[in-house]
Amino acid sequence: MDLTEGTPEEKRVRSKKMMLWFGIGSLIMSFAAWASAFLVSKKQRLDKDWLTNFDLPSAFLISIAVIVLSSFTFILAKNALKRGNRQMTSVWLMTTFVLGLVFIFNQFEGFNQIIEDGHYFTGPSSNITVTYIYFIAAAHIAHVVVGLVCLLVVIYNHFKQKYSANNMLGLELAGNFWHFVDILWICLFLFLYFFK
Repeated sequence: MDLTEGTPEEKRVRSKKMMLWFGIGSLIMSFAAWASAFLVSKKQRLDKDWLTNFDLPSAFLISIAVIVLSSFTFILAKNALKRGNRQMTSVWLMTTFVLGLVFIFNQFEGFNQIIEDGHYFTGPSSNITVTYIYFIAAAHIAHVVVGLVCLLVVIYNHFKQKYSANNMLGLELAGNFWHFVDILWICLFLFLYFFK
């Protein structure tokens, strides 16, 4: 397909979607780099101060269920909008937003569980293993916050009736980013679980 073909509106839609995918690609590379640093540090410090008996907090596991559920509620919002049911679209968008907040709450509960186990991000009680876990989880939380800001914009635009079954670009872009942070957390959790 020739990307120069199409109406100006089609070109605008394609360019916005492409920019989102470029951004997601760069985020994937960033998290891959941090995961690589984690593995290199583990190899270098395994016989020194790397924690081999550390269990991830249970709140992190609960947060997987919460964020997966939030992706489903976002899909339900999109489907409701396609059917022209604005009220249910509002309900599902708000539910997605609340679940995003619950996810962040669970992440901080996970941090509290790590602290209760006597491990801190920095200081004399810190450890390189746990510091990486804090950093990777906190970086992901930052991206969930970005997703929540996008959701707020979508909710605002939805209440201003800017979206319809034929005009969903903003909702689709926010949805793609939201699903990305969902899949990213699942991958990060599995990585930390199996490679810690």
